[in-house]
Amino acid sequence: MNSMRILITGGTGFIGQALCPLLAAAGHEVVLLSRQAKPRLPKGATTSVTGLDALDAGEYGGVINLAGEPIGDGRWTPSRRKLLLDSRIQTTAKLIEWMQRAKRQPGVLVSASAVGYYGEQGEREITEDTPPTPGFTHDLCAAWEREAGRAAGLGVRLAIPRIGVVLDRDGGALAKMLPAFRMGAGGRLGSGQHWFPWIHREDMAAILKWLLENPAAHGAYNASAPNPVTNEAFTRALGRALGRPTVLPMPAAALKLLFGEMSELLLVSDRMVPRRLLQEGFR
Repeated sequence: MNSMRILITGGTGFIGQALCPLLAAAGHEVVLLSRQAKPRLPKGATTSVTGLDALDAGEYGGVINLAGEPIGDGRWTPSRRKLLLDSRIQTTAKLIEWMQRAKRQPGVLVSASAVGYYGEQGEREITEDTPPTPGFTHDLCAAWEREAGRAAGLGVRLAIPRIGVVLDRDGGALAKMLPAFRMGAGGRLGSGQHWFPWIHREDMAAILKWLLENPAAHGAYNASAPNPVTNEAFTRALGRALGRPTVLPMPAAALKLLFGEMSELLLVSDRMVPRRLLQEGFR
């Protein structure tokens, strides 16, 4: 694979911190688009910019779009819903408009989406062809994917990873869980029988790199481990890893009272499997 100059949005975030050094180690030059004038750059990133106007899209071999406000950081009030949507759609729209203005476009856009695209799916195994269930998370992800889809009309190869729950010890969902579990206050959520589509951060970064570099990769890809587990099984495994009991369940009604509609993130069942990644050779 020839080295490229890569533009990344959302590159200072949890996934970007693992992705940037991986791309740099492969010989790519990593440039971040950030709202901050002087962000703390992850290892591997060479520089950052606050706007696209000064950049020539033709000088970039690829773009990885990870920008978006964290969906689990607050109750889904009307203003919060608007922020979640705007932070994804507006950044993606600006990237597409930047590509449109250029004489030559980047070769590939890898634009994030999420397992929320599918909504509640119960016991059904989810592949990339599974029909979604309507709801806020589906509407959010579908709008995000539609905006990114405009890149294909410019002749840009488009790959969309639908990302599961990304785990690593120093951030993301696991970092929020660990304090309670370390105190022995961890337990299943609701019945615990809903499916949990997890993936380790290193694997997630590797998937993004594979989608970027693989000229045959296009369309939607489920980005999660091949072995989803129920919330109850995940809870037991985390308790065993920490040597702590997991006997304090959180009833679904209490979660709904605490978090409102956002409790959906904790109770939805998505038995997602990475069918296309495995069929096409990613390991």
